[in-house]
Amino acid sequence: MNRKLVFVVDDDPGILKGLKRLLRHYGYDALLFQSAHAFEEHRDFAGAICVVLDIQLNGESGIELRYRLGEAGISLPVIFITGNDSPTVRAAALKSGCIAYLTKPFAAKSLIEPIERAAAALA
Repeated sequence: MNRKLVFVVDDDPGILKGLKRLLRHYGYDALLFQSAHAFEEHRDFAGAICVVLDIQLNGESGIELRYRLGEAGISLPVIFITGNDSPTVRAAALKSGCIAYLTKPFAAKSLIEPIERAAAALA
């Protein structure tokens, strides 16, 4: 089982590429998804540390996706990322049960720290 796997869901190919490179630099593997639908179609969630999830996905809500995953029994830790921070969005993200909420652009360390905490919780 790969305990270095992080899912990344973002509709921006540049963000996906950058996050994959960043995660690889820190010793993590990234499985990339460009849409909420593509992520929901994925069936193997076992072994992943967490999901880095964009809040706005081509008109879809990452927060709503988070709730749908929970309803499906998938309890993967979530790190939300967004380019459109607001108190309302932040409150909704935190209420949905995320382990971190990051506003783009964010420092590498602010992403890696919650991933490391999630990985440690699995150990």
